[in-house]
Amino acid sequence: MDEEKKEEPKEEHTTDNSGERVQSETNSLLDRANETAQRLEEANKKTEELLNRQEQLMAKEALGGRSEAGKGSIKKEEISDEEFANKVLKGEINPLGI
Repeated sequence: MDEEKKEEPKEEHTTDNSGERVQSETNSLLDRANETAQRLEEANKKTEELLNRQEQLMAKEALGGRSEAGKGSIKKEEISDEEFANKVLKGEINPLGI
């Protein structure tokens, strides 16, 4: 059972190097944080560029008449009550919509 135990890395604390060690850990953390911030800034710039391109495309579509707002909806053909009753009796229309 003892063989299966994993040994955890032990940290050695020496009085001579503790200040230097804390300083180096702080520097490495700051370096990683700066790199992460830089990557985030680059990603934000790319996202902003993509959004600007999308806005321009949407504006062109709206001005060009190809936007969804300019499309008319399909209107159903209106029929009189008599025609509706005849189509129901013939079985051409299902009044329940099933």
